[in-house]
Amino acid sequence: MKFILKNVVPTIMGLAFIFVPFQWCRFRREDPSLYGLSWSFTHRGLFECLFVSAAVLLPLTLVSLNWPFESLPRNNTAYRILNLGSAGIAAAIIEEIFYRGWIQPLFKTRFSPFCSIVFTSVIFAASHIFVARSLFLFAVFFPGCVMGFLRERHGNIATSTLFHGIANMWAIWFAPLKWPSLAWILGRFQELI
Repeated sequence: MKFILKNVVPTIMGLAFIFVPFQWCRFRREDPSLYGLSWSFTHRGLFECLFVSAAVLLPLTLVSLNWPFESLPRNNTAYRILNLGSAGIAAAIIEEIFYRGWIQPLFKTRFSPFCSIVFTSVIFAASHIFVARSLFLFAVFFPGCVMGFLRERHGNIATSTLFHGIANMWAIWFAPLKWPSLAWILGRFQELI
């Protein structure tokens, strides 16, 4: 049962995340590029994506290097880096197709671009909480907003997918896995008051 939950279910979900948006377009006889389900890089888009990646990840790296609950960056074996890296790149492609390439444009048909980015990012973060069962993973809401902004700005999922992949690779070394307990947070909050 553990094998099925750990391997089979994510594979089926990943395939569904790719299949459903394109089937939606096929059923409605719409070009997938109308939803941004395409990868089209411009020099400007690539530069902006790399600039945004540095602007977001460099400050987070400083926070990680001073993270009080575990020693970061992690020392990983080459096998672990390849394993996590390939999973991170696959997740970036699959999730960007589903969330920013399909869900965000669907929200945009009823709401403003800003609201569509926020609503999509909430769903994106909630899915991470559901999978990993950690409330602290709601923090992926913020990079979700960055990815939504990149998708909206460039009209397709190329830059958001690249940012997502870069962020996932960064997470191999710098994303905290150990978080403070609720008692610790409340204690620090009381000290401030």
